[in-house]
Amino acid sequence: MAIHPIDFRYGTPEMKSIWTEDHRFVCIVRAEIALAHAQAVVGMIPTEDAEFIEKNAPAASHNRAKEIEAEISHDTMAIVRAISEVCGDAGRWIHYGATSNDILDTATGLQLKEAFDLIEGKLGNLLTVLLMRAGETRDLICIARTHGQHGIPTTYGLRFAIWASEVARHINRLRESRGRVVVGQMTGAVGTMAAMGEHGIEVQTEMMKYLGIGSVDVSSQVISRDRYAEYIFMLANIATTLDKIGIEIRSLQRTEIGEVEESFSKKQVGSSTMPHKRNPIKSEQVCGLARIIRGMVEPALLNNTLWDERDLTNSSAERITFPETSILCDHCLRLMTGIIEHLTINTAAVSRNVLYLHGINLSESIMIELTKRGMKRQDAHEIIRESSMEALISKTPLADLLGKKAEITKYISAEELTGLLKPENYIGLAGVQVDNLIRKLTPYIVQ
Repeated sequence: MAIHPIDFRYGTPEMKSIWTEDHRFVCIVRAEIALAHAQAVVGMIPTEDAEFIEKNAPAASHNRAKEIEAEISHDTMAIVRAISEVCGDAGRWIHYGATSNDILDTATGLQLKEAFDLIEGKLGNLLTVLLMRAGETRDLICIARTHGQHGIPTTYGLRFAIWASEVARHINRLRESRGRVVVGQMTGAVGTMAAMGEHGIEVQTEMMKYLGIGSVDVSSQVISRDRYAEYIFMLANIATTLDKIGIEIRSLQRTEIGEVEESFSKKQVGSSTMPHKRNPIKSEQVCGLARIIRGMVEPALLNNTLWDERDLTNSSAERITFPETSILCDHCLRLMTGIIEHLTINTAAVSRNVLYLHGINLSESIMIELTKRGMKRQDAHEIIRESSMEALISKTPLADLLGKKAEITKYISAEELTGLLKPENYIGLAGVQVDNLIRKLTPYIVQ
């Protein structure tokens, strides 16, 4: 019976498949084949033996490796023996000059390469949807909030664009970090390449070229875990962006705000006891799982603080941190993409909330105009502040109060006051910013 929710509740099949035991076994076999190939290229082993290994090693059985491990209690050596059994006399070259982590860390590099591809693809999908929604809602005026209170107006287009810009930065970070994270090594017992003799650097270079991943410059017995910590932190950063978007959707779906709503199917149940409920459960799931992903940052950092040339404290932790962060982040990206794509916007509620304070929240526009026309900025701020407080208490439209003040009408007529307090007249360059971002980020989107 499955215990971990990743097994039955969270994750996409494509990301889960990367971190299965069977696939890791395949990656380890590939690393051993690549080592033999590289050693043949530099003349360390016979070419025909390397070719025989390349042809026959994929037939090695993971189940057989597990049987051997049960006898010898060493997972890597068990795999080496299982591969050797299907490679005949050429099997004597399997793992020649290597230490366990040369193969294991290189296999991790292969898994990370695949994970990077999936995460970048999912980020691209999310960016595509965000830019689409930004364009659709370019001119949809809504109330902006700071400290949870109504501010001046903004647009939904700008809101979606801000999220899109953040996602695009994550794509850039992913691309920039790939070369640092997706690497392998072949440096031997403590990093000196002693077992390879004069061919060590050539073997490592040729091996990683064969596998299509980068090479470390130097290493101890293991690849330095700052590389992997960067990957985990990057996924935590992505998850935090998704968390931020989810929190905003949840807030805007509050009954008393009611501006947006997650899609809700015809037969979907919101509550076991309150039949009317339509809860933002997908956004809540993203926010909850983001906590787990962020929680993996500390163990990822501590995995780099190993004794001397290495110890084994990182190994057990990485069996959890790599699959959990990768699977959950990938899952949340897919989930949030669907949320945004199918998000319903209640334009009636949006309009209602923009006008909720009867123009008081647009007081800045009056202050700016008064300053333009000759009043000192600080004096204008104080007059408008006092009038705004009075309007809030008396629930009187701000334009009515200001129209009775001679110090105001000296500069601005009552008719102009009404125009300055219309939301559509004070959204600045929101639309232009959205247009500029869409043009800039179009090369990133999934066609």
